[in-house]
Amino acid sequence: MCVGIPMRVEEGDLVAWCQGRTGRKRINMMLVGPQPAGTWVLAFLDSAREVLDEEGARRINDALDAVDAVLRGEASDVDALFPDLVGREPQRPDFSLPSEPHE
Repeated sequence: MCVGIPMRVEEGDLVAWCQGRTGRKRINMMLVGPQPAGTWVLAFLDSAREVLDEEGARRINDALDAVDAVLRGEASDVDALFPDLVGREPQRPDFSLPSEPHE
């Protein structure tokens, strides 16, 4: 399984130095284009696939922190770790919904 990691651009162009929870790495920016320093990107296997806002990067990092806590056996209340998911039904992405029949 490949997990996306939020990384903050420090410097560079189509290959940029970025900092994130896994340390400082060179990230290929060809799919998102050059980004200014301070921009958050979601990186998979050292390639940026999406530009994130600060709130999106925080939410992903919080979820990754929660998964780490669960794996270490340090989480007694899993619901508290994912407050944005508690109390709502799962939602399918639009592309996976059945299309309307054509007449």
